[in-house]
Amino acid sequence: MSLRMILRILGLLLMLFSLTLLPPILISLLYADGVWSSFVIAMVITVATGALLYWPNRNARKELRTRDGFLIAALFWTVLGLFGALPLMLDGAQALSPTDAVFESFSGLTTTGATVITGIDFLPEGIRYYRQQLQWLGGMGIVVLAVAILPTLGIGGMQLYRTEIPGPLKDSKLTPRITETAKALWYIYATLTLTCFAAYWLAGMNWFDALGHSFSTVAIGGFSTYDTSIGHFDSALIEMICILFMIVSAMSYSLHFAAWREKRLSQYLADPEARFLLLFLLALSVITVLSLWLTGTYTDILGLRHGIFEAVSIATTAGFGVADFSVWPGALPFLLFVAAFVGGCSGSTGGGIKVIRIILILKQGMREVLRLIHPNAVIAVKIGKVSVPDSIAQAVWGFFSVYVLLFFLMLIGVMATGLDQITAWSAVAATINNLGPGLGEVASHYGDMPDAAKWILVVAMLLGRLEIFTVLVLFTPAFWRR
Repeated sequence: MSLRMILRILGLLLMLFSLTLLPPILISLLYADGVWSSFVIAMVITVATGALLYWPNRNARKELRTRDGFLIAALFWTVLGLFGALPLMLDGAQALSPTDAVFESFSGLTTTGATVITGIDFLPEGIRYYRQQLQWLGGMGIVVLAVAILPTLGIGGMQLYRTEIPGPLKDSKLTPRITETAKALWYIYATLTLTCFAAYWLAGMNWFDALGHSFSTVAIGGFSTYDTSIGHFDSALIEMICILFMIVSAMSYSLHFAAWREKRLSQYLADPEARFLLLFLLALSVITVLSLWLTGTYTDILGLRHGIFEAVSIATTAGFGVADFSVWPGALPFLLFVAAFVGGCSGSTGGGIKVIRIILILKQGMREVLRLIHPNAVIAVKIGKVSVPDSIAQAVWGFFSVYVLLFFLMLIGVMATGLDQITAWSAVAATINNLGPGLGEVASHYGDMPDAAKWILVVAMLLGRLEIFTVLVLFTPAFWRR
């Protein structure tokens, strides 16, 4: 492992990230909201730090190994979250505390969507735009974007790609070259964003809201330019557009690439993971709508509108809202919240455990039941017609067990700060699943939580975004041995 090489890459990535502060500066100047100087100062600090890391190590050139990729991914997301907080801390009279600014920055970049801010409607336009842009950048991952650029600077990229793309099946590439793979992912991502922007704009949003919400919708982030989220617009058409793009974005980008290359929509129905997601969302929506009607919560079309929207929004870990689902009757809020543990498909911008892992866990459970009946039988676990190697099956069980262990450790930690069980449980679940809204005291915002709890939740967001093992591997002695 070459420390100088890692510092060189980290410096380059920071300098690249500093360029993303140009759009908020332009937005701030366009609306004359007075916060452009905060972004300029943040940009100077970021680019200067990047240059200090890069310049002394500019001649360090080695091929990246897998261990280097893990360290760079974890370091970059951590450093990026910290530097992303700078504009929020420098925003004059509305400046956030360091803890709140870091929480908001990590929430944006990890596409969690949990916020400590109230009165979003009245924030300067530069800040409102910046929050949305953070989610868009985090959606596919700054690291994947860098993979398309860094090879031209003499840096290999496959190790970074494997640590960034979510899900258990990471080794398949869309194209023979990793640079082309990263570009293909970003072309798809950008196309979806532009299409979503146009749909929102044609449905009645102004360009600012359409752009901001297209960023957070395609990223499955959940940040909005209004406190009341999508409910601010009170438009069935806008809600339908949002539902469509949440579902599309929750599907694997490799599946989108295959459908585009083959020019066949049947690719989606032929994919077992996509089919499971669609059936799961359909069943959850039906249960939600019927529950709202039968309990008299809604007696008109609003039950259908709000029920389907909230079911899809929570289950895909987007976290947009048109109603406060936390006050819905009976077990419905808990049911919706548990659905977020499933999350999006592997290789999507969604959070959660991932659909493919849920399928594998269910199939392995069935295999163990069959083994009780037929002890000597050789029973393969299959996804569609493909047998899943035992190594992947074991990795899924390992992921799930570590996920549960970390969840309860963080839950105990958050409860130790004085929060009640419902609030603590939902806050940890919402952050580790990159969902956003919770139950209890965090149903609307996280601003009133103790600082210690917020830092625990920042760790939960990072673990969820990098899928636990990418971070945990850094804390093993074997990782640091030569």
